[in-house]
Amino acid sequence: MLINSAVYEDGRIVAEPGLEGVSEALESQSGFVWIALRDPSDDELQLLQRELDLPPLAVEDARKGLQRPKLEEYGDMLFAAMHLLEAGPDGLEVGEVHVFVGARFIVSVRHRSDQGFLGVRDRAEREPELLRQGPGFVFYALMDAVVDRYFPLIEAIEAELDELETTMFQPRQDRQAVVERLFSLKQRLTTLRHAVTPLLEVASKLHGGRVPVVCKAMQDYFRDVYDHLLRIQASIDAARETIIAATQVNLTLVSIDESLVTKRLAAWAAIFAASTALAGIWGMNFEKMPELRWAFGYPMALGVIAVVSGALYWRFKRLGWL
Repeated sequence: MLINSAVYEDGRIVAEPGLEGVSEALESQSGFVWIALRDPSDDELQLLQRELDLPPLAVEDARKGLQRPKLEEYGDMLFAAMHLLEAGPDGLEVGEVHVFVGARFIVSVRHRSDQGFLGVRDRAEREPELLRQGPGFVFYALMDAVVDRYFPLIEAIEAELDELETTMFQPRQDRQAVVERLFSLKQRLTTLRHAVTPLLEVASKLHGGRVPVVCKAMQDYFRDVYDHLLRIQASIDAARETIIAATQVNLTLVSIDESLVTKRLAAWAAIFAASTALAGIWGMNFEKMPELRWAFGYPMALGVIAVVSGALYWRFKRLGWL
């Protein structure tokens, strides 16, 4: 589906052709065209391929989707794939945006995501002096928007980790629930890492050294995107180490809880064992037992059992077993 199509010249919109009129609009104007598509049909991609002479392999990647973040060069044209992440009920939902960048055109193809780029277009149109740089600036603006949307995701993960660390040592904590939350955080972190790490390699190719011609004027801006990705990756590594440590601590707490339960059971077993032993002795009913015919034998037996049980209870209480 076509979201937007506009021809820009000197940083201003001069035409808004449909897909079928893109090549004619470029012939009559000296600027560049910016086209945005969402979940396009095969016919739309084929039409765009004919109009802009797009590489068949890149178009095939954009049609199939499910691409790893990457950057490919086809002569003087670039094809980039980036992941669009958004929080869902079962973790992070992964969409994609594929970008074709040429000397006089830029095309973004969005798959399986509700995150649009109208804000990016508005921002670019408010900065005509940068929009004059052509498709290279638009490519930077799109990549910068994708990367900026990763920050709230890693911040949410860090906030949940802080909450778990705070509540983990509370008594009567559901250890299984804590492990489940840690595993969920690890899954979200892995999804985010799969989006960020390959994109670092992409951004590194767009500044310093050999840079594609269409992006040469925007090297400083792409370096800024690269720095943002480095910050996110450092946060991911730190969160990953925290999750590993929290998991180990939680398992240790489980062992401690089990040890405490075992101690309590052992202490009560010892108390009842002592009572049972004394009751067993006086319950043997031998004929020559002096206590059997003593008027105070029964109260004495109960008293001894109570004293022994109380002494054991006091001792175990002091040891922290009860």
